[in-house]
Amino acid sequence: MNREEARKEIQRLSDLIEQHNHHYYVEAKPVISDFEFDALMQQLMALESEFPELLQPDSPSQRVGGAITKEFPTVVHKSAMLSLSNTYSREEVAAFDERVRKALGENIEYVCELKYDGVAVGVTYENGIMVLGATRGDGTQGDDITTNLKTVRAIPLRLRGNDYPAHFEIRGEVFMPREAFEQLNAAREDAGEELLANPRNTTAGTLKMQDSSVVASRKLDSYLYALIGNDLPFQNHYDNLMKAKEWGFKVPPYVAKCRTLDEVYRFMETWEKERNSLPFDIDGVVIKVNDYAAQRELGFTAKSPRWAIAFKFKAQKEEARLLSVSYQVGRTGAVTPVANLDPVLLAGTTVKRASLHNSAQIEKLDLHIGDSVFVEKGGDIIPKIVGVNTTLRPDGAEKVVFITRCPECETPLVQEEGEAAHYCPNHMGCPPQILGRIVHFIGRRAMDIEGLGEETIELLYEKGLVHNYADLYDLKYVNLFGLEKVIESDEPGGKQKKISIREKTAENILTGLEKSKTVPFERVLFALGIRFVGETVAKKLAYHFGDLNKLMQASEEELLAVHEVGQSITDSILAFFASEKNRELIERLRAKGLQFALHAEALEGRSETLKGLTFVISGTFGELSRDDLKALLEKNGGKIVSSVSSKTSYLVAGDDMGPSKKEKAAKLNVPVVDLEHIKALIAGTS
Repeated sequence: MNREEARKEIQRLSDLIEQHNHHYYVEAKPVISDFEFDALMQQLMALESEFPELLQPDSPSQRVGGAITKEFPTVVHKSAMLSLSNTYSREEVAAFDERVRKALGENIEYVCELKYDGVAVGVTYENGIMVLGATRGDGTQGDDITTNLKTVRAIPLRLRGNDYPAHFEIRGEVFMPREAFEQLNAAREDAGEELLANPRNTTAGTLKMQDSSVVASRKLDSYLYALIGNDLPFQNHYDNLMKAKEWGFKVPPYVAKCRTLDEVYRFMETWEKERNSLPFDIDGVVIKVNDYAAQRELGFTAKSPRWAIAFKFKAQKEEARLLSVSYQVGRTGAVTPVANLDPVLLAGTTVKRASLHNSAQIEKLDLHIGDSVFVEKGGDIIPKIVGVNTTLRPDGAEKVVFITRCPECETPLVQEEGEAAHYCPNHMGCPPQILGRIVHFIGRRAMDIEGLGEETIELLYEKGLVHNYADLYDLKYVNLFGLEKVIESDEPGGKQKKISIREKTAENILTGLEKSKTVPFERVLFALGIRFVGETVAKKLAYHFGDLNKLMQASEEELLAVHEVGQSITDSILAFFASEKNRELIERLRAKGLQFALHAEALEGRSETLKGLTFVISGTFGELSRDDLKALLEKNGGKIVSSVSSKTSYLVAGDDMGPSKKEKAAKLNVPVVDLEHIKALIAGTS
């Protein structure tokens, strides 16, 4: 394919992919499968890699991420991004309406919208192409997060039609849907990492991540709802919003034009009741004067517009009596206190338990058994206790004191330096840790063993058939057939549940175990349950070392050289493989035929050309992301370290490289090379 043919094919693929992006992320009506979409994207990226000069800034491939942003430059907003005045009462909304009508007369039209619990952004377009994305910041200036915003597929990189202004800005909110947040927390729990508090804080942190590929993986969404510019097609907010929808923007469908205060109240009441039916978090509604001329006449205060107000919903909070505090032990040994409550209806669900997080939170609340506590379910998915009504505290109430021994095995708890949680160190003898590790091992994203579930694992453990995940592969049909267990309901008067393993179930379990022996090495490594080693880190370790033996023998320095492997992960890996019991389990799994090395196909294209060479990477490399460059070096036997030392073989210098590394390289006589030199090294021509 020549350059002109490639250009036409890149344009065709780009148009087609953006069309499918719009169907999926804006209209929520996909017309092709994820597999077909990924195939189109792979074709586009392959062509752009072959013809890098044809890569356009609005290419759909930019949504995949991979670029590294070390700093987020400050952007001065051409028009201030002011926050809205907040109110929590209908009376203050009525006072706002009265001020507006006093200034403008009775013929007023409002636009009511939802107040999204996300991160405010402004996106600038020139000639239909996205050129800048920025945070609100202090309202006068924010951070340039263009690279990360390009990964949010609901935000168009190129507009539809041709009747948009040559230059304008559109503002809105980026947020994380609840389902994406729950999936992210589930993955973190699997990796033994601390859970994230709520979608809003997670969104804010995600948008400031240096690695845009991680941002892309977080499944952020967006609604854009306010146009800023001199040549807008209409002189009112609502019509411009509908026009923006024609240009390809994902504008909110939850919008209403209101002529009277009663209509505004109805909108407020509707969404305060229905907020939990939405797939994302909101914390109120916004009321705006629709007409731009009227907005200009009303003007601004120093902090907010006079033509808009935000009515914020009260926090979803109820009082409940604290019956007791119980303690849960996770598979990593972390002990979490849980408040057991008199049932209370909160945010549409009956709540009987609420998180207390850790010992510091219990002490801060000064909890006593029998207290009337305030339970809140605001931005957090899990209900939590936020306060105590001490006026209702019973006489002689017992103070809640965090336990000192494991509630399951009586082992004294430990609290590692710098961590809020307490841990049970009895990893091999504590039942919930044992069960948790086995359940993690069989999970869908790990070994994916058909026929086994959490309840079945508990049954096998109680019958003495499994004490660790290696025991699973010793199971025989005669062990399984006929096993049964009755599970009592937690609800008073609830029905019992019977678990029994009959002929077909036993066969499915044994077939699933045999099939799991083909699961690739990176998933086996994840399944082992090493603390802090989630799916992504397991894959990086697998591809860096190639097989388990090399990983087990790796030194601290060699582990730290792997991209995204820091000190905590390194310490955890070293401790895991230092355990004689863990090594015994690994040898048993190896003997059963599990995959402890990458397959030949995964190793295809790998070489030892750079074996023994150590590289430090600094700057950006245009056609190649830093992650891709690291992968290229590692694939050919090179090692990556973060800082220049006398042992560094090469400093690989890209654009915008910091001066300190270059100065240190010169001082230590470390060669400074560019990307072309690296390619020559790999090809053996340098």
